[in-house]
Amino acid sequence: MCGIIGVTGNGPVVPRLIDSLKRLEYRGYDSAGVAAMVDGAVERRRAQGKIRNLEAVLAEQPLTASVGIGHTRWATHGAPTTANAHPHKAGRVTLVHNGIIENFAELKAELAAEGHVFESQTDTEVIAHLLDAELNTGRAPLEAFKVTLDRLTGAYALAVLIDGQDDLILGARRGSPLVVGWGEDEMYLGSDALAVGPFTQKISYLEEGDYVAVTRSGAQMFDVTGSPVERAVVQVSASSAMVEKGEYRHFMEKEIHEQPDSVQHTLSEYLDLVTGKAKPQAVDFAALDRIQIVACGTAFYAGQIARYAFEKLAGLPCDVEIASEFRYRSPAVSPRTLAVAVSQSGETADTLASLTWCKAQGLKTAAVVNVHSSSMAREAEVLWPTHAGPEIGVASTKAFTTQLAGLFLLTLVLAKLRGRLTAEQETAYLAELRSLPNKTQKVLALEPQVEAWSQRFANKHHALFLGRGVHYPIALEGALKLKEISYIHAEAYPAGELKHGPLALVDEDMPVVTIAPNDQLIEKLKSNMQEVRARGGELYVFADGDVHIEESAFVHVIRLPGGSNGALSPILHTVTLQMLSYHAALQKGTDVDKPRNLAKSVTVE
Repeated sequence: MCGIIGVTGNGPVVPRLIDSLKRLEYRGYDSAGVAAMVDGAVERRRAQGKIRNLEAVLAEQPLTASVGIGHTRWATHGAPTTANAHPHKAGRVTLVHNGIIENFAELKAELAAEGHVFESQTDTEVIAHLLDAELNTGRAPLEAFKVTLDRLTGAYALAVLIDGQDDLILGARRGSPLVVGWGEDEMYLGSDALAVGPFTQKISYLEEGDYVAVTRSGAQMFDVTGSPVERAVVQVSASSAMVEKGEYRHFMEKEIHEQPDSVQHTLSEYLDLVTGKAKPQAVDFAALDRIQIVACGTAFYAGQIARYAFEKLAGLPCDVEIASEFRYRSPAVSPRTLAVAVSQSGETADTLASLTWCKAQGLKTAAVVNVHSSSMAREAEVLWPTHAGPEIGVASTKAFTTQLAGLFLLTLVLAKLRGRLTAEQETAYLAELRSLPNKTQKVLALEPQVEAWSQRFANKHHALFLGRGVHYPIALEGALKLKEISYIHAEAYPAGELKHGPLALVDEDMPVVTIAPNDQLIEKLKSNMQEVRARGGELYVFADGDVHIEESAFVHVIRLPGGSNGALSPILHTVTLQMLSYHAALQKGTDVDKPRNLAKSVTVE
């Protein structure tokens, strides 16, 4: 997800734009730029790569102004070059854009036939040319903006400057979030609350199809029909301390170590710490006969793990689908289905579109999200929040474990309501959950052992992850973490599938990471491990404390503290795999918090 910031102020604006863009670096980007109104005309400064490159450009070519916009770009259309970096300019119009314009090719062909010359490969530049053409017909800026928006197909969040309009930023959103920030004699536009967080905690969330004219004195908002509207001004918390690394080298390291607290905060949402009982939730579970989970990436694995619990404990059928696939097929759903969207940001484009579709079909909808003011949180009928706090590292850690904790507690509520959980079972499960923060802290103490293992991965090009049952999605998550931050190719398989193909990959050069909980499948897993050893494979086993596995020169074992971890095992084993990936990435020297080609929130298809 790209970052947008716009400021209409009274003092030097460029340092403030840069400050905001730095707060958005965690999203992932490959170029950055700013534009500012200088004596009635907009000037741009852009750079490929990191914001420090943009700062170097500004040091050589300063901009002095009080109104401006800024952007961090994650390349979609066109390579990550300076020419393709935002802001884009055509005639009197300069703008920044998050999203994808699906009909840009035909619009570009039409504009080129009229004599417009394009300097970039982006879809975004088309918007600037369209708006400039509308202004050239004599239309006022707001009217020209609305006409331009009506011609766009796809997703966008926009911030626009127009030459000669030295106290105006135009903004609009469709399919990509945008907020208005309220200040004293100055106003702001941002891609989210964090973007405007350095300046204000008073914001308004634009709704789908809204557009806005922002000046120093306020904001005029309009809905998709062009009718004036008001959007509520809300107070948000944006503690700067929560987006600093502190004593840690990387945000990912900090967020791994924050998990005992983030899990505790999430449990308190669903668990009455006085009575020790799970809190009732705002869903008529008796009216349901199926759950449909939609999610992407790591959140999809959280949904897969939740499916085991929903079906085993609550006896309720549960389907889990990747949202980017679900939204483009014709799924058979019924009104007795609860659609659950799972997302850290609450802005993932495919998941949001799937949730909206389910709601339109008459399904009850719920959202498990970490950003409680996000689009999904507002779209869903029921919000099931997690409390991980801001997650800055692109690779999700604490957001994932809080999703698992929250979903498991919701499963217990559902199982009890369906009469499938005895009082004794409920007490035992809740006692396990209350111990989770302490157990997570103990698992973090294994970090020196995990770090020692990671040194053996530094020169590897491939890795295989194995798990069985509910730990198969944990293996998938472990493989994803390793490849996304260390760039080591990794795959995960159910261990029982080894003989159906993956054994062909096993040799002495491929480490095989195995998750070995003390459950009903452990003996079968041990047999699968023997299959690996028979082919010369080297095993790295994360085992529950009471699992007996013989160590040798080619079978390495790290045992989690205590004995069997029961229902909590997936969460605790996840933490070990996060540490392994983190330290492997350190060995490889990659950019841990901002891995190449990736963004924190995927708000385009």
